[in-house]
Amino acid sequence: MKKILLLLATAFLCAGIASAQDAQLNKKNLVVKEWNTTNKGTRTLDHITHYSPEGRKIDETEYDSYGKQKWRKRYEWGENGRIARELVYDERNRLVNYKKFEYNEFGKRKIQYTYDPKGKLINTKVYEYLTEDA
Repeated sequence: MKKILLLLATAFLCAGIASAQDAQLNKKNLVVKEWNTTNKGTRTLDHITHYSPEGRKIDETEYDSYGKQKWRKRYEWGENGRIARELVYDERNRLVNYKKFEYNEFGKRKIQYTYDPKGKLINTKVYEYLTEDA
């Protein structure tokens, strides 16, 4: 009896993992809404992320505890299948800054350039990837 219960529990666990992995893989036209709920049952929208028909993140919005927009990011994708630009907007949908990215030969971010709304370079971030030998 214990073996049967163990087998059933394992089967349910594997099915749950498989369906969670399927949900992670299929982001085509997906909209993800994140909600905050108080102990009194009040529910407020916290975050929304939109994905394209190709499954790429194209837009995300963060909300405050009153449901008003705090910021929004829009993503533009390059021909290489990586994010080319990230545009950041304020609570009134005004462009605050935008970022452009360069990638290394492994597809990891190499350099991030941040510009103001008029196109003036604000700063540059360089990514360094190090491995530690065990």
